[in-house]
Amino acid sequence: MIPELGKYAGTVLSAYGISLLLLLGVVALSVVQWRRMKRRLAAAEARRSNG
Repeated sequence: MIPELGKYAGTVLSAYGISLLLLLGVVALSVVQWRRMKRRLAAAEARRSNG
């Protein structure tokens, strides 16, 4: 079931596209930060067990 968007189709579809890109960007940024924090935590735990 596809809604009839009429003359607003370009605007609506571009808004959906931009929103999807922004959401994907937030997810990617979260994964990158999670990996970075995981490495930093492992390094801190290694220093603590060695020290």
